[in-house]
This record gives sequence, structure tokens and C-alpha cells, in this order.
Amino acid sequence: MNIWQFLILLFFIINTVGAIYTVFHDNRDVGVTWAWLLTLILLPGFGFIIYLFIGKKMNENQIYDLKTQKSLGMSQLAEVQIELLEENEATGNESEDEYSINTVLLFLESNESILTRGNKVEVISDGKTKFNRFIEDISKAKKHVHLLYYTFRSDSLGKRVLAALEERAAAGVEVLVVFDALGCRGIERNFFKNLEKLGGKTLVFFGSRIPFVNLRMNYRNHRKILVVDGKVGYLGGFNIGNEYLGKGPLGYWRDTHIRIEGNAVLTLQSRFLMDWNAVSDEKHKKEYEDIYFPISPQVGNTAMQIVASGPDNDIQAIKMGFIKMISQAKKSIYIQTPYFIPDESVHESLKIAALSGIEVNIMIPSKPDHPFVYRATEFFANDIMKYGANVFIYQNGFLHSKVLVVDEEVTSVGTANMDVRSFKLNFEMNAFIYDPIIAQELISNFQKDQERCKEVTLEYFEKQSNWKKFKQYFSRMLSPIL
Repeated sequence: MNIWQFLILLFFIINTVGAIYTVFHDNRDVGVTWAWLLTLILLPGFGFIIYLFIGKKMNENQIYDLKTQKSLGMSQLAEVQIELLEENEATGNESEDEYSINTVLLFLESNESILTRGNKVEVISDGKTKFNRFIEDISKAKKHVHLLYYTFRSDSLGKRVLAALEERAAAGVEVLVVFDALGCRGIERNFFKNLEKLGGKTLVFFGSRIPFVNLRMNYRNHRKILVVDGKVGYLGGFNIGNEYLGKGPLGYWRDTHIRIEGNAVLTLQSRFLMDWNAVSDEKHKKEYEDIYFPISPQVGNTAMQIVASGPDNDIQAIKMGFIKMISQAKKSIYIQTPYFIPDESVHESLKIAALSGIEVNIMIPSKPDHPFVYRATEFFANDIMKYGANVFIYQNGFLHSKVLVVDEEVTSVGTANMDVRSFKLNFEMNAFIYDPIIAQELISNFQKDQERCKEVTLEYFEKQSNWKKFKQYFSRMLSPIL
């Protein structure tokens, strides 16, 4: 053995030992542990660079800083509702009691997510409609506009939204904007400069002082929140940018957003302020003020909870909500998601439902925006079909909608995809809605989308090339870290 062979052998030995120590040093799920071990060993040296950027867990100090943010008015309400539910004194219609009481308690206990009734919810599935309403509501703000978005492009749509924010700031309205460092990585450096001159304030979520180096890039704020005067709120899948109007390379953008009026907006407000405080300096942190939390009269008939999850909490509240809904299903389950990469618990829940005779319908895109992620989606779609689920591949552009409907009664709409990243790594937010009318509307939208879908069979996947099947299996092995 010459010196170069010895050095190469030594390098691989050190890499393997380092990989074993690195992945087993942190307390992780078994699947994640083995996925990272595979990555570090198969990509010697380079795998550790990937791990440095997207594999490191948040350290205790980072988690503590986030956990110290108060719920800003929600904790006491949550405690009261828990007591009422435990004493069976909660009121509501029969369907709400039958399908949701335990789910409500789950979110109160795990997330301090209060149940609000009498809300008005508008479902929006088209980008043009969403942003026309969005900008109109901003322009009507009298006290404050609070906006948090994963992606805020500096293109023509972004400039329209920015102009509305600037106009309100110039009128003396409090304008606060939080944007994610990774989701907005292409934004022009001075994009918000004029807004800040006019009195608006902006913060970047988990940014980095060193260009192109961000050791927290794996933990992203994927939420999309707008709160206007504490009375109107928006939540859902649309980001701010021209592609969400169908002007990008993926074509028409099919998504789902909701516009909310009523006291559910208060929980959106609370979450925004918590996220603002998490990245703000001490001088600009926000505390509870009545102006931020105006109590609304009944404006509709919808009961709902707004639930947040992220790496700041070991309890994966949104995922738990999905499992709870799926496990309670008696007739049907409808899922729309751009990324179908469930972890073992969600996947098993769907298998059990399908094997129990429950109609399980899953809709995914036909176009990949992330190659490995899409191949893993194909793998899990193929697998769940073996248990009797129906899979539809959307053909009319890109499907980005994140919707779950169970038994035409309970629904979830928000920012979380049906994947491991949304369950564990991203900061997400979903509305869990207890209203048969909203459920029927979302099912109707699903059925309209089916007209633009290809319903696939097991033969569809069997006929694919061996190379594509290999990519699906390989991506599935990496699914815990995608």
C-alpha cells in the first residue's frame, strides 16, 4: 500500500467514524438517523458540508429563545377552554361535538390554540382573486398591518403589495413585515428601504450576517400570515410573487388560501407577534396591547382553531391533528398536497383508513419543483395505492394546495405540506375548521380539480423505467431529511 492509498483509506475510516458519531450523538428519529448516516457515508466529506447547513439540530439556546416568547393573550383563554371541555360544558352543534371535541382538546393542550366560533371564512383558490382581495384589505387598514411571508418577491406583484404597505405606513398605520431569509434569498437588497423610511419596520427570519452561509437554513419560517387591524386575517399556501399568479415556469398555480374575519384572527395576531419577537431586538419587541386584540362580534358561523408547529416545540401539533382527523374518519378523506412524503405514523394512519373501507383520495402535482422530493412523492403515492387509496395527478399547471378534509365535516387548510419537513423542521401554521359548509366547498374544489387530473393506477407506476423506479426508492430513503 502506497502513501496515497493509505491516506484515502484513512480518510474513509475517519469519515465513517465521524458519521456514526455525528448522527448518533443527537437524539433523532430512527429514520432520520439512518438517512443522515447514509448521506454522510455515501458522500464522504461533502456529506458533512450538507449536514453543517441542513442537518444540525437547533441547539438548546436557540429553542429556548423561541420558547420564551409569550402567547400574548392566548394562554388564559386556552386554560379556560380546557377546563370547560374536560367538564363537558363546551357547546356547539352536533357535528362539531361528534367529530371535533377531542381534536379541540388536543390543540388546546399541545398548542394553546383556542377554539373560536362565529367566524367568517372565505376560501380562495386563484392567485389573482387572492391578491386583489389581499391588497384591498391592506389599503383599508386604519391601525396596523402585520405581514409574515416565506417568500416575498421583488417582482411586479411584490411591488404592488409593497406599494400598498408603503401607502399605509405613510398614513401613520403601523406596518410590520417579517420575511424568511431563505424564501426571499433573491430579493433586492433595498427593496424595503422606502417602506422603512415611511415608518414601516421589517425583520428577516433566521438570516445570516455572512453572505451565502446560513447554518440555520434548514429551519425556515414557512408561514404566510396577514393581519389587518386584528379583524381580518389571511392564511394559506400562496406566497407573494408573479409565479403565484401563474406567470412562472410551472404554469398555472393552483393553491388554497383562506380569508378570515372574526375572533380566529386573534390567534393569527398572537402568532405573528410571537414570530416578530423571536427575531426582534429588545427595543422593538411587542407586548400584549388591546389595540392588537379587538374582540369581534359574530360575523359568521364557522368554528375553528389555528395551530402552529415548528422545531421550537417537540410536539408536532399539526401532524398530530392530521393523524387525529384521519383516525376519526368514517366515510372519506380528501388530501391535496404538493409533497406527499408522510412519516411512518401518518402513512400508517392512511393505510389503516384505506384498508377499513374509507375512501382515501390524494391529489399531487404532475410537475416537480424539487426533483428528489417529487420522486419520493411518487414512491409514497404508489405505496398508498396498494392499500386501496385513489391517487390523482394534477395536469393543469402546479398544485400547491395544502388541504385535508374528513367526512365532509372537518378540514385543515394552511401552510403545512404532507411531509416530514413541514411536520418537524419548518415553522408552519394551519387552520382546523369545524364547519360542514367549508368542508363541502373544499370537496367541490377537489372534484373540479379532478377534471384536470389523471387518475393513476398501479400499472402506471409499474410501467415506469427502472431508472425512474430507482430514483423513487433512493429518494424515499432520503425522505426523512428532504
